[in-house]
This record gives sequence, structure tokens and C-alpha cells, in this order.
Amino acid sequence: MKFGLLYGAQLPRPWTQNSEHRLFNDMLDEIELADRLGFDHVWCPEHHFLEEYSHMSAPEVFLGAVSQRTSRIRIGHAVALMPPRFNPTARVAERIATLDLLSDGRVDFGTGESTTPTELGGFGVERSDKRDQWAEAVDAVARMFVEEPFAGCEGKYVSAPVRNVLPKPRQKPHPPMWMACGNRDAIRIAAAKGLGALNFSFFGPAETKTWVDAYYSGIESADCVPAGFAVNAQIAATIPMFCHQDETTAVERSVDGVQFFNFGLGFYAGFGTAAPGRTRLWEEFQRDRDKRGMGRSSFGKPGMPLGNPARGAVGTPRQIRDFLRLHEEAGLDQAIFLVQGGGTRHEHICESLELFANEVMPEFKERDETAERLKAARLRPAIDAAMARREPPRTADPDYIIPARSQS
Repeated sequence: MKFGLLYGAQLPRPWTQNSEHRLFNDMLDEIELADRLGFDHVWCPEHHFLEEYSHMSAPEVFLGAVSQRTSRIRIGHAVALMPPRFNPTARVAERIATLDLLSDGRVDFGTGESTTPTELGGFGVERSDKRDQWAEAVDAVARMFVEEPFAGCEGKYVSAPVRNVLPKPRQKPHPPMWMACGNRDAIRIAAAKGLGALNFSFFGPAETKTWVDAYYSGIESADCVPAGFAVNAQIAATIPMFCHQDETTAVERSVDGVQFFNFGLGFYAGFGTAAPGRTRLWEEFQRDRDKRGMGRSSFGKPGMPLGNPARGAVGTPRQIRDFLRLHEEAGLDQAIFLVQGGGTRHEHICESLELFANEVMPEFKERDETAERLKAARLRPAIDAAMARREPPRTADPDYIIPARSQS
């Protein structure tokens, strides 16, 4: 099992003029540390207008800085919002390819649709057809990566003429492609399209096994027709993590951040009423967390084995090690740790990352290489069959030209 970190740039009020500047620099320092410590991935989502919950509206810019502060950690854009009103499809292909070049081929390309009314309404994206918009855009951007020139497309939502979309990514045929998944149906879609599955909901080891089994059954079925030009057979899940030698300290330092993440997600995706510029998410969290089931008591009593999805891997190195073994045995390919949430302090995050890397990570690293080799051998026939079902890159009309200005 590999280990990633999720950075959504949470910033509870009250703010000062320097709050966002300090936050972004702290995140860069933490990711640079994670790179040195041996973490495998860093993931940054794309969110818009979600005050306090996420100020990560331009992850491609932030990750460009990450690419120059790191040398080994893989850089996950998780996720790029694919409906064209969010991001014109060619611009997505251009940005991902540029980031892949800047990072020497370390990009993972996550795709998604968005779910909050704040974001969908802000860009005029209809909820009823956002999945269809996502599918058209994913197909087009995959072809933009490999076709030279891109042969064009005429879809209901994505239409583009013949153009050579540049630059091309360093990884061939393109960076590993993923899909954001919030339920079992999405897991099945990701598998049917040969995409990695990124899960941003918290669940325990038993549910992990159910999701993993459903995903790999789809990858190995005749229904798998890759959206890209390679199959990315991986499933990842988000898990809160904070590591300290003293369990009580681990909980005290992380509980508000973890629960604020949950509260903010629920607020913007469901129960909240946002007032642009006037939303006070942290205040509402403090007032309503208990009635939403997000009080401190929800982390459970100290001394018990970890297993509560809301708490995740928050505890001592031994507790975390035992908990993650259960996810490993369930077949999870990557645990993406929520470490930056609410008001969790920068220096505490750094201490937690160092302790985890020193006392928990090594044994998982030792097992991962063998597990990856065995999985690749097991899936090779299914992946070869899936790729045989995938339409090859298209060829543009060799006589196509762009009319001169005087002819247009």
C-alpha cells in the first residue's frame, strides 16, 4: 500500500491579510518535507467559492510550485473539474501536460464533476447532465494527449476542431488517469473506464474490501473499455491521519481539523446555506457540530483499537500500523491521508509526518513492491483484453487546414 497526502487549503475564519499567503507557504513546506520522508503522492483538489472549506481554486498553479520544491513524490491533480464551463477541455490537456513536463513525469490526473450547488451554479453547470459532460471531456482530453494532431470531436457538450494540442505529456501515453468516486455506482464506472478510483469519503476496512472487490471485478470484466490509452488499475481512499506517541495528544491536535473537514463537506454539499462573503463556517461548526454527530466524543474512547471511519488513523504509531494493515489486507492500493484541516497547526503536521515516516511507513514500503508485481501479473490478461476493446487514436483529415485570415 502506498501513502498520499490530501491538501485542500482549508482556512477557517477569522482571516488576516496574510492568512492565505501563510497557508500556501506552510503547505509547500509540508509537501517538501513529505517528499524527503518518502511519501508517495500529494493530491490537491479543484474547488471554487467554498469559503473556509477549500481555497484551492487553482491547483495547477500550486502544483507547479510543488513540482519545483520536490523531486520524487507524485503530483496528483485531484480532481480537475471536467464539465467545459469549469475548464475548456483543451486547457485541461495543456495544463496537465505542462505540469507533467515540469515535474519530470510525476503527474497523476484525477477527473471529476463537482457536486456542490455553490460550484455548479457559480459556473452554470447543470447537475442533471454533469456526468455526461465529464464523460465527453475525459474522452476528448485523452485523445488530445496522444493524437498529433488531435482529430477533433463533435459531441453534445465538447466540440473542438482539428488542432495540435501542445505540449504533450512526458509520461506515455499520458499520466495515469483517475475518477473521483463517492459511491458504489461511481466505483463501477471508474472500473468500466479503466480509471483509478479516488474515494474522498471515510470508511472502515470492512467497507474498503467491498469497494475494492467491486472495483477489481469491473476491471477484470468484459465491460471494461478504457477511457484513456492505458488502464490505471488502482483504488485509493481518504483516511484522516495524525501520529503521536501519546494517543490523547494525537486526538487533541487533530480532532477539530478532521471534523471540520466533514462538516464543511456536508455544509456545502447538502445541509448548509452559503452566503457569499458572509458565510461563517467555523462558527457554525463550533455551534452545530454535536447535533451533526461531529463532536469530539465521536472519536471514541482512548485505548481502543482504531476502526472508526471518522477517526481513521489518528493515534499512536502502533495503533495506526494495526489499523492500516487491515486496509492493506482489504486490498487498498493507496491511503490518502487528510492532514491539513481546520486549524491544525503547521508544526504539529510536520511532527506527525516525521513520526509516521519513521515508525509506520517502512514495513508497508517493504511489502508494496512485491504486492505491485503480483497484482500486475494477475491483471495483465484482463488489461490486455480491455485495451483491445479500446478504439485506437484517430487520424485527422490530412487535407485539413486552418483558413488564412483573409479567407475567413
